Amino acid sequence: MACHPSRRPPPDVSDQQGNRRPSDTAGTGRHDPGPLAALDPHGLLVLSHTLFACAEQSEIVRLAMGHVSALGPYHAEAGYLVTSDGLARVPGHDAGAPKADDARMTDLGEADGSVSLPERSWTWAFGLRGAGGLLGYILVSSRSGPDEQGRFLLSSLVGLASAALSLTVTRAAQHDKAGELSQVRTERDTALVQLDTMRSELHLQKTVHETLARVAARGGGEDAITEALYELTGLSALVEDRFGNLRSWAGPDRPDPYPVRSSTHQERMLRQVAREPGPVRVRDRLIALVRPRGDVLGVLALEDPEATADEHTRFALDHAQRSLAQELMHMRELAEVELRLRRQLIDDLLEGTDETSAYARAEAVGHDLQRTHYVVVVHWPGNAPDDSFTRAVEQATAITATRPLITRRGDRMVLLTEARPDDDAVYTALAHELGTPGGAIGVSARCDSLDDIPRCYQEASRALDVRQNSRQRSGTTFFDDLGLYRILGPGNDLRELEDFVREWLGELIDYDAEHDTELVETLSRYFDCGGNYDDAAAALTVHRSTLRYRLQRIREISDRDLADVDTRLNLQVATRVWKIILGGRR
Repeated sequence: MACHPSRRPPPDVSDQQGNRRPSDTAGTGRHDPGPLAALDPHGLLVLSHTLFACAEQSEIVRLAMGHVSALGPYHAEAGYLVTSDGLARVPGHDAGAPKADDARMTDLGEADGSVSLPERSWTWAFGLRGAGGLLGYILVSSRSGPDEQGRFLLSSLVGLASAALSLTVTRAAQHDKAGELSQVRTERDTALVQLDTMRSELHLQKTVHETLARVAARGGGEDAITEALYELTGLSALVEDRFGNLRSWAGPDRPDPYPVRSSTHQERMLRQVAREPGPVRVRDRLIALVRPRGDVLGVLALEDPEATADEHTRFALDHAQRSLAQELMHMRELAEVELRLRRQLIDDLLEGTDETSAYARAEAVGHDLQRTHYVVVVHWPGNAPDDSFTRAVEQATAITATRPLITRRGDRMVLLTEARPDDDAVYTALAHELGTPGGAIGVSARCDSLDDIPRCYQEASRALDVRQNSRQRSGTTFFDDLGLYRILGPGNDLRELEDFVREWLGELIDYDAEHDTELVETLSRYFDCGGNYDDAAAALTVHRSTLRYRLQRIREISDRDLADVDTRLNLQVATRVWKIILGGRR
């Protein structure tokens, strides 16, 4: 371990000056120091024990410097240690010694060499070296250069100090390595724990993915998703629509009957959950909104009264919600496509379409056109034909297992249904659903073939028109019950009907047009009221005497006898044609 100086002292230094031999130290009369003193007269062996037991580098240098004078007429001027900032002086034992120039020490370039000091004829910098290079210096001075024995002793001292310094460096490195190793072990143990945790999480996540993937592969469905979520979490799972109605439940403790929440409470809960990402706890439930594309289609929830749900539970709920969102979105898209196809089908049937194509398309949407059908036309003033009105009409007319085909025509809804509505049952149900009784319904005669559907549509429309132009404008009218009015429709020749009206009402129509009166309307109302003066006056909102005056003017202008049965019949039919078929045109 000892590293000898790389440069020897100058050869011209006298070997006689300062030469000390071991025999000179044992004078006559001195106490015999014993065998150790005889073997180690300069104390280097004893010093080595002290140096190698020392852990501080600066202390090693100081001990070596303190022993320099024991080797002969030498003096340790200064000691240095190599640091990250360069050479750092180690304080010596002699504070009164001349100061060495620390800056000149760097000029040695890590080699041993002579250093100039005031009042010193010889000064030498002995390098302290280890396996890694220069560790420091001990600056030794003397009145004259050392002899061969002196050089040997000084080199031995420097070698011991160098070995001790190397040992402290090695110990420090080993300590650092031990600390690093301990840290590495700690980091390894932490990484292993994290790896185990991650492996466990990945296994759980894989289980969730595989379970829901199997559900999707088998066709999915709300019941299958809630059952899978219950198996994954051990908590009862449920699906509600956006209004709070239960659609599916998996697990124990299903409420019966299921509680119904108010619309205000439901909307408040939906807003609360929508404000936060991911599943949200609301009382005893962990809730996730099903809202693909921003539209809330429903709610997926877990019953968790003990608050045992962890991150795995939340992960499973979140992914089940995504599967359910795809399922509900798919169902909505299918429903929209089916609704569009059903509307296209009934539109084509009302206009007349190819029979083979119609049967195939009807079968595709689950409707059997081979059966007997009826056409129903619904008009409800004040209700635009939007989706809510359509749902209300469809629900009120769903009196058979087969859904009716339904479409819109202007402000009217047209249905093709297998069952003939029962009297006013549909009207009553629809009036209750819409909250107003002011609507009317027209029902066609029976349709036995596809070719009859356009005609039946005209019949239902005619029945509706008759109802809305009668005294009782609200309710249901069946074409089969129209009697005489069955001939008053688009099926007749319009020109012949106009001629008939001109023949019987022409003078009155012209008089009304010229004098801005309402004699034809008065006559129509009089007949609608069965010839009753009081009822007719009330319907026209005029006084009884005013009605009598108008009827007298009608007799005079038309030159018709209202008391004659045939005349009354023809006039009544003419007023109905004028109102229903010709729309009251003058």
